[in-house]
Amino acid sequence: MTAPAAARARYDRATAHLDAPLAIVDLDAFDANADDLLRRAGGKPVRVASKSVRCRALLERVLAKDGFRGVMSFTLAESLWLARSGFEDVLLAYPSADRAGFAELAADPKLAGAVTVMIDDPAQLDLVDAARDGGREVIRVCLELDTSLRLLGGRVRIGARRSPLRSPAQLAELARSVARRPGFRLVGIMAYEGHVAGVGDAVAGRPLRSRAIRLMQAAARRELAERRAAVVRAVRAVTPDLEFVNGGGTGSVQHTAAEDAVTEIAAGSGLYVPRLFDNYTSFTGRPAALFAQPVVRRPGVGVVTVLGGGYPASGAAGGDRLPVPYLPEGLRYDPQEGPGEVQTPLLGSPADDLLIGDKVWFRHAKAGELCERFEALHLIEGDTVTATVPTYRGEGRTFL
Repeated sequence: MTAPAAARARYDRATAHLDAPLAIVDLDAFDANADDLLRRAGGKPVRVASKSVRCRALLERVLAKDGFRGVMSFTLAESLWLARSGFEDVLLAYPSADRAGFAELAADPKLAGAVTVMIDDPAQLDLVDAARDGGREVIRVCLELDTSLRLLGGRVRIGARRSPLRSPAQLAELARSVARRPGFRLVGIMAYEGHVAGVGDAVAGRPLRSRAIRLMQAAARRELAERRAAVVRAVRAVTPDLEFVNGGGTGSVQHTAAEDAVTEIAAGSGLYVPRLFDNYTSFTGRPAALFAQPVVRRPGVGVVTVLGGGYPASGAAGGDRLPVPYLPEGLRYDPQEGPGEVQTPLLGSPADDLLIGDKVWFRHAKAGELCERFEALHLIEGDTVTATVPTYRGEGRTFL
């Protein structure tokens, strides 16, 4: 039996008592992926990106491992919820305009001590102050550095449009603004190099494109390492007692960890290893998060239809944002229909061996977004479901 066939048999046995649609996490793969992230981090702590997990039980599981420290959250409401749930170190990765959330944060010493908010503009400090509603707690602040690669005198820009702060002087000036302002304390710097950490450099069937990506990423790493070090020196001249400098992501862990200026690494997708992380030369993970859809029709030879399955991921629309049929191997979408809202035809010779009620296993394109489709994750060890835990959605939390 091939490895994929063995995995399918194991998942089918473990969930034989459960009706699809359902989602699983293979804990053997999850734990192996976590260990690989730590290995690549080379001794620097890894902060877990919660948007890529979206399950409190699994956040707790990975943070129980030596080497993982803290959460990187994606909304202020989520940050406050996690802090109230006992998570003691929560870095909000994006600026917020949640006035009610800031009022809560400023009024509660436990929350103010656990949550760090992100800024890249003095106007964001104004918004926090205007929202305090009498709360006088000191707000922990992190500055975000723009990591994009600029070529041809800035006419070409590669990387996400995030912070406007690019130079050491710009970050030092904002650091001085924080230092002068009562009610705030600067504790960290974050820089997420998504064009390195989140872009695969081994695109199947595209050798020239893959080489171009590798050349771009090598140039981006060199440029950013030099600039990030200069930024950290400039900000530490203003605030010598910075607690952390956060950088990286699943696809760049070992490269970012090699920078002396970086004190911790962010990663999350590498725990589940969704399909967008198949095309990397820097690491190979094990798919840990899957979902199953039931066969409900057999329209003809070489065709089955499963219920639902149209779960596209965020980002620029394209085929790489779609989930893929994974097990049994050899199934593909009907190009005229693709994955549908309520039904999905699948083509290929394995369809003839599938019966009504059988499960087809899929991999989502991105990590935590799968959890927005399911209320629970069935945790599998070996060929047994050992626990069923709620996702954020299952706990009634839909933050974005």
